[in-house]
Amino acid sequence: MYLSATAIAALPKSQKVHFPNPKAVRSTISLCDAVGLEHLRVHLITVAPGSFSTEFHAHLFEEECIYILSGAGVAQIGDAYQPLGADDFIGCPTNGIPHPLQATGTEPLIALVMGQRLSHDITDYPNHRQRLYRHNGQWDLVSHSNIRHPSGSPHA
Repeated sequence: MYLSATAIAALPKSQKVHFPNPKAVRSTISLCDAVGLEHLRVHLITVAPGSFSTEFHAHLFEEECIYILSGAGVAQIGDAYQPLGADDFIGCPTNGIPHPLQATGTEPLIALVMGQRLSHDITDYPNHRQRLYRHNGQWDLVSHSNIRHPSGSPHA
């Protein structure tokens, strides 16, 4: 299905605050929903100067990538910080290094965030020592200290 620039501009925007980080506020247009994609997530996001796109996190099953359209920012990738600008690209493989984006310029950071839409995923939030289990629409957030291997030893 085709979407013109005019049609995209008319799509509803949702304001999202990423639950572990109140400074992670973004405006999102779900391009994937607008064209009926079920297995691929494509969001046009806008992050205001000083805000983050998400909390520092890593997916264990879903791959994700980000293409910067405009604005300036920085990506934290593990312990490293990478300046970002228009036409930069970030790939986040599964079981990879945790990451968020922060808009650092005077203009909003605008990006396409793309990834899989699996019925399940596990996301780690290292700064909060929490793990999110998402499965078939249900979300369970667990402290790393409560995650145990079947043998009874701590797993995370």
